[in-house]
Amino acid sequence: MKRRDFITVLGGAAAWPLAAGAQQPSGTIGFLSLGWPEGQGGLVSAFRDGLREGGYVEGRNVAIEYRWAEGDNDRLTELAAELVRRKVTIIFAAGSTPAALAAKSATSTIPVVFFVGSDPVQSGLVESLRRPGGNLTGITNLNVELGAKRLELLHQAVPAAHRIGFLINPSNSATTQTIIRNMEAAGSALGVELSVVNAGSEREFDSAFATLTKMKIDALAITADGLFTSRRELLATLSMRFAIPTVYQTREFVAAGGLMSYGAALSDGYRLGGIYVGRILKGEKPTDLPVQQAMKVELFINLRSASTLGLTIPPPLLALADDLIK
Repeated sequence: MKRRDFITVLGGAAAWPLAAGAQQPSGTIGFLSLGWPEGQGGLVSAFRDGLREGGYVEGRNVAIEYRWAEGDNDRLTELAAELVRRKVTIIFAAGSTPAALAAKSATSTIPVVFFVGSDPVQSGLVESLRRPGGNLTGITNLNVELGAKRLELLHQAVPAAHRIGFLINPSNSATTQTIIRNMEAAGSALGVELSVVNAGSEREFDSAFATLTKMKIDALAITADGLFTSRRELLATLSMRFAIPTVYQTREFVAAGGLMSYGAALSDGYRLGGIYVGRILKGEKPTDLPVQQAMKVELFINLRSASTLGLTIPPPLLALADDLIK
C-alpha cells in the first residue's frame, strides 16, 4: 500500500487583477467551491500548478473568477448561475459533489470540470466514466467509496471500540443515504455499532461533538464531504479536544492534528483538475476526456495525537502507513 497506484483512468471574489504588462486573458475560469477562501491556498495553488502544465498562468493569459459558498450548499446554485451570467469560458467545480451538480444544473453549454469524492455516474454527473457525454468531465478520488476501509482501519487502531460515531452532512443529499447504508454494512461486518450524527454547517460542529460525547462513542469516522474538508483544521481540533479517536479521508486532516486518514490527497485532484481545464481551454471537448481518478491512496497516522489520546497503535497498522507524524 506504499503510495500505490489505485486507478488512473476509470473509464466570493472577483477575478484576480492582471499584472502590469500582462497579456490579455485568453479565457476566464469560474472556480466554484463549497469552501471558504481562507485556508484553501494550498489547494488553489495545486490547481494553478495543473493549469501551468498546460501553459496557462493566472493574471498572464487566463483569468479566474472565484466563488465561495462558505459551507452553504444552498448558495451553490446561485453562485453557479452567477458564473454563467458572467459568461465564463469554463467552470471548475472544486472538491464537492453539490458544487458539481450546481454547475451542471446551471449550464448545458459551458464546459465543466469537476473534482469530487463520489462516483460521478451514480451521482448523475456523467453518463459513464470513459464517455462522460454532455459538457462535464473531471476527477474523482472515490474517497466516499473508501469509507468502509476507513472504518476497518479505525477499528484496527482502536480494537476496543464497540460503538463508533459517523459524522455526515445531511445537506449533501446526493450521496448521504448510500454512504450510510454502506457504512452500516461495514460496521455490522466488524461487529461494531455505528451511530450517525449530523452536522450540516460549521455552526453545528460543536453540538455534534457534544452529542457524540453524550452517546459515549469510542471512536469516530468522518465522511468525505466538501464542508468537512474545508474545515479540516477545526474538525481535527474538536476531535482532540473531545478526546475522540477519529479517522478522516485525507492527510490534510492528520497534518492539522487529527489521528489518522486513508484516502487520496486533495492536492492531486486539484492539480489534475487544472490540467483538464487547460486541455479544454486549448480546444478539447469534455465528452472526449474520460473521468480520471487521483492516483495515490495513502494511510497517514499522527503518533503525537495517538499518544495524547492514550492509544498504542498496533505494529501491523504502523507498518501499513505511508507516513507517520512523530
